[in-house]
Amino acid sequence: MPETLKIVIPIAIAVIAVLVVILLGYVKAPPDQAYIISGLKKESKVLIGRAGIRVPIFERLDKLYLGQMTVDIKTEQSVPTSDFINVNVDAVAKVRISPLPEGIKLAAKNFLNKKPDEITRDLQDSLQGNMREIIGTLSLKEINTDRDSFSDQVMQKASKDMDKLGIEILSCNIQNVTDENGLIKDLGADNTSLIKKNAAIAKAQADRDIAIAQAEAERESNEARVQADTQIAQKQTELEIRRAELKILADGKKAEADAAYEIQSQEQRKSIETATVNAEIAKTQREAELRQAEVEVQKQKLEADIRAKADAERYRQQQEAEADLFKRQKDAEAARYEQEQKAEAERKIAEAQKFAKEQEAEGIAAVGKAEAEAIRAKALAEAEGIDKKAEAMKKYGEAAVIEMVMQALPEIAKYVAQPLSKVDKITMYGEGNSAKLLEDIINGTTQVTEGITQGMGIDVKALVAGMLGGRLAGGTDQAIIIQNPAGQAGQAPAAPGGQEPGAEEPLN
Repeated sequence: MPETLKIVIPIAIAVIAVLVVILLGYVKAPPDQAYIISGLKKESKVLIGRAGIRVPIFERLDKLYLGQMTVDIKTEQSVPTSDFINVNVDAVAKVRISPLPEGIKLAAKNFLNKKPDEITRDLQDSLQGNMREIIGTLSLKEINTDRDSFSDQVMQKASKDMDKLGIEILSCNIQNVTDENGLIKDLGADNTSLIKKNAAIAKAQADRDIAIAQAEAERESNEARVQADTQIAQKQTELEIRRAELKILADGKKAEADAAYEIQSQEQRKSIETATVNAEIAKTQREAELRQAEVEVQKQKLEADIRAKADAERYRQQQEAEADLFKRQKDAEAARYEQEQKAEAERKIAEAQKFAKEQEAEGIAAVGKAEAEAIRAKALAEAEGIDKKAEAMKKYGEAAVIEMVMQALPEIAKYVAQPLSKVDKITMYGEGNSAKLLEDIINGTTQVTEGITQGMGIDVKALVAGMLGGRLAGGTDQAIIIQNPAGQAGQAPAAPGGQEPGAEEPLN
């Protein structure tokens, strides 16, 4: 463990030392400055717009400004030109330290860690000297008339000296040129007089040309005016002649128009009178048609009333006939059913007697005889029950059928509505509601009763209507007695205020 600490501690110290060096020596140069790191290496490291590491204590950091600087170049004393005229010149130069490595190296030797103002003061003397040398090679007129050439010569002359300092001249502009004796102003006055003279001559020539042009214009205008007046007189004469011709034509047309207007007026009056007569005739015809239509409507209404009464009477007779026919059919069916049941009972009695005789003939003892008697008694009871049922069916034909139908109707309605019991949820739209649902169930039950009418020939509605009509006509409460297949008597509930249970009363 101690050996591990001996290895780790030096490594940790080294790492911490490196981090301290990095934190203390980290530098980042802006784009307008050059950071020069020197000390350990022979060549200095230059940082422009990027970051770097400076080893504390062993390396140093110096700064060099690379931005644009303005140098005011002004001659403090008059400088004679090539034509021996003393002038004062005021100019401005834009310079900067060359971004090339060689330029930075030269500038670092002269302007390291200096502010821009200090650099411009160092360059001002050199640039002023170069400008004074160029002024001595030019005349006053050349300096004033060709200032671009003058500034270019100053830049070209000064660039040689600036390159030695690592400085780059961007531009040089001549602001003002003056002289001690006012010659520049006199030259301007001479030029002004010459310009005025030339302007006066030009003005006189222009006035002359204007006067000539005006006279020519007046002459041409006079000729044009005379010609125009002549043409106007001719046109007026032609206009008067044309007016007279047009008046003659207008009078003739007016006379024709007056005659045509009178004729047209008469035609229109005739047309109006004809239209009035036609309108009266049409009105009379329309009134006659209207009265005829009213008679036809009354006739149709009367026919409809008579037809409706006849249809009602025919429907009543048809219903009565159908009820009478249904009753006769049921009576016939009951009679036939009674005969069939009697025949069946007699057949069974005969068979029982035959069986008894056969048993007696074969010598079977009292057991066989008792069985024969039991069979005979059962047959007789069945025959008697069938006979009573047939008699009841005959006696209570319509009432029995109605009772059976009435007992079956709840079951019919139950099976009609049974599919709805399996429905979890019913959503109705429009007219859908509980009344509509009940109506659908009743319609289903009605379809079943109509099916009974079509399949069996039994008009349930006619039977019920006939029974109710008969009861209302009789004015009495009745009870219907129906013998079930087991031979027991079942009865419909008696009406309120009716008879005791079990009492029988014949049907009407």
